[in-house]
Amino acid sequence: MKQPLVSVIVPVYNVEPYLGPCLESLRAQTYPDLEVLLVNDGSTDGSRELCAAMARADRRFHLIDQANAGVSAARNAGLARASGKYLQFVDGDDRLSPQATETLVHSAESTGADLVITHFIRVDGERQARQGHIKGRRLLTRQEFAQEMVKAPANYYYGVLWNKLYRRGIVTAQGLSFDPEVSWGEDFLFNLEYIRHVRLVSAVPEAIYSYYKRKGSLITSSASLRRLIQMKRTTFDYYKDLYQDLDLYDEQKARVYSYLIASATDGLALPRPERPARQEDHRTRRAKRPLFSVPEPSGGGEPL
Repeated sequence: MKQPLVSVIVPVYNVEPYLGPCLESLRAQTYPDLEVLLVNDGSTDGSRELCAAMARADRRFHLIDQANAGVSAARNAGLARASGKYLQFVDGDDRLSPQATETLVHSAESTGADLVITHFIRVDGERQARQGHIKGRRLLTRQEFAQEMVKAPANYYYGVLWNKLYRRGIVTAQGLSFDPEVSWGEDFLFNLEYIRHVRLVSAVPEAIYSYYKRKGSLITSSASLRRLIQMKRTTFDYYKDLYQDLDLYDEQKARVYSYLIASATDGLALPRPERPARQEDHRTRRAKRPLFSVPEPSGGGEPL
């Protein structure tokens, strides 16, 4: 019997140093029925050439070119071209285990779940840690999944796309897409909208994806700071609405609001005041940390 097709959407923008291993990890998947949509978002390095070479070498890979418009627009371009039963998202500077897609599809097909979520490996330089939140192998209703999510309000496990498998039929039927105007937390907004329409969620304890933490950029202006705060408030509104719609808000109100606090402390780097050179702050400048960072070790990290 023919296996269901999986559409893997990979937005690509100036990730040449890391893209080769990512593409090879996709090509090495044990699950054969893939269409890999490489969306080149106007890269100015050699990323496009690497994508084109892979598309020539493997007919499952397809290159989509667009002028630089951001990661949300790139993912939307992938959604428009996708034809698989399932959707999988991969970032061009990360890597998958060989059984990643097979694990996701097997779980979806065997349980009937509309969303599959897995653990992952967080790689930060020489350090690696297994990350996740829901323990063991579980099949949860939408309400049960929301009850778990509210316990870890700023956890990458829930916020990102790449440790999950989605049913394309739900995405198309509900007209779901990524908002190009949102440059922060756009993946979590997509997840919050998608969760509204799922019946069952399959939680899988295997770590199938390696997320490579790269250095971010500092917020250096009051304008960008104001914009980030507004985006966070928008994300919180979606988060709160979900729990209200699921009739869980009154029961979980305190935990729902803890998301706002956790996201602010995890993702917000205030601009440093200017000082004379002789009084320069001796502390190491910290790059902006990701919104959905997993606390270590209390957030579920286990050193490998």
